[in-house]
Amino acid sequence: MHTVSRSAKPRQAASSTVNKLDNTLLSVCELFSSIQGEGVFSGYPCFFIRLSGCNLRCSYCDTSYAYGKGKPMSVAELVAAWRKSRIPLVLVTGGEPLMQEGVYELMKELVRCGAECLLETNGALSISRVPGQVVKIVDWKTPGSGFGSSFRMENLRFISKKDQIKFVIISKKDYEWVLNKMRSHFLEYCCQVIISPAFGMVDPEELASWMMQDLPEARLQIQLHKVLWGDRKGT
Repeated sequence: MHTVSRSAKPRQAASSTVNKLDNTLLSVCELFSSIQGEGVFSGYPCFFIRLSGCNLRCSYCDTSYAYGKGKPMSVAELVAAWRKSRIPLVLVTGGEPLMQEGVYELMKELVRCGAECLLETNGALSISRVPGQVVKIVDWKTPGSGFGSSFRMENLRFISKKDQIKFVIISKKDYEWVLNKMRSHFLEYCCQVIISPAFGMVDPEELASWMMQDLPEARLQIQLHKVLWGDRKGT
């Protein structure tokens, strides 16, 4: 069972660190508080930091509004916004957050301040520099996304049992491709595996029937926020 810690106390940063936090800028698409709708933390209140820019253009993308240039904000401003939310859980997402060098300083500072920090990344960029305390939610793009060969295989070395690999599928063909990847890379032994139907493209009930027949070591995940609020921005 996953719980979100509420006991961590933020520590004061040294003056040199404060200057670095003020001077490290990121391009931000949006900040908002909502229910985390995906992964093993699904259902928890969460503060979302959505960064701008992405190196992929997936067929089912539901955040294409994050492709463009965002608002410049410092690490200090982003951490202050998270603190103001009073929510222990924070997700750094995109777009593709690892495109921005400042994201590493952001994650380090969130962890230092006591956040339960999650990172959502598309799997095409290296995760080797992500702080060890951060929970990594790594997409492995299926052929139906249009980027089935984009996954960076070396990332498997940096994924642990606390982390998640997520497959979003648009067809039975994608699903069978996922099963093959799971078997060939023994994914259930290195991380938690999530299979999610692309919203409006695969019937979740149909995916459930496939999984009940094949019994993969994976979790079926629907997007809870879309069940609650539909395909609405900022949820």
